[in-house]
Amino acid sequence: MERVTNDRFMSTNTLVSAPWQSGLHGARANLVPGLVLQAAALALVLGYFAVPAVHDGLARLAAFRQSAGFGFAIVSTGLCGGVLPFLYLRYGSNNPRAERDHPLNQGVVLTLFWAYKGFEIDCFYRLEALLFGSGHGFATIAAKLVFDQFVYCPLFAVPVTAAIYQAADPRGGWAVAFTDLRAPRWYGRRVLPVLIANIGVWGPAVILIYTLPTPLQLPLQNLILCFFTLIVAHQTRTSPAH
Repeated sequence: MERVTNDRFMSTNTLVSAPWQSGLHGARANLVPGLVLQAAALALVLGYFAVPAVHDGLARLAAFRQSAGFGFAIVSTGLCGGVLPFLYLRYGSNNPRAERDHPLNQGVVLTLFWAYKGFEIDCFYRLEALLFGSGHGFATIAAKLVFDQFVYCPLFAVPVTAAIYQAADPRGGWAVAFTDLRAPRWYGRRVLPVLIANIGVWGPAVILIYTLPTPLQLPLQNLILCFFTLIVAHQTRTSPAH
């Protein structure tokens, strides 16, 4: 990856660019592929409700997902959030420094992290079903959207994800990430850019996710997750040492 000069801080407490500018830059840079992904997710949801073959196929997936329990969530999310994006960054990004920038231990850390997140997200969707119901009416979807994007993500999910990705960056590491965490305005510098990109990708996506039955919400989430983790990897990379 190129040397960061516009959206990362250059020392412990020097801010180079406003976080909202970094977040909007990432969102704009990924606008077209993001729209393609949203269109694919929309087509899948419409197919579930309007195309018998698609409905039957997804119903079988839901039955398998329920029988597999948390194991499905752990394995599929680890694959979609960790393994596949890491393989793309290391082997498919046409970056001559890709193997150095993305060592195998980074892939292991991120895969384990997303495997855990699969369990967490599965529990979160079950909790939302208990709190707001399992229907797909407007009020139910709106309540889940607000709880997801304006409670769970800014208070817990995005800060933890940003911290793990920064720690897994081989140019920084855990010690640098911990030092940065204690520096001023960490949330604004590291979390806010990812949060802005998160809303851009997941705001429309969760509306589609919550129209599906609860057992199908995590599989659709994982489809979108592959793309989003590439944005996170870009937004949370650590500036090389001077």
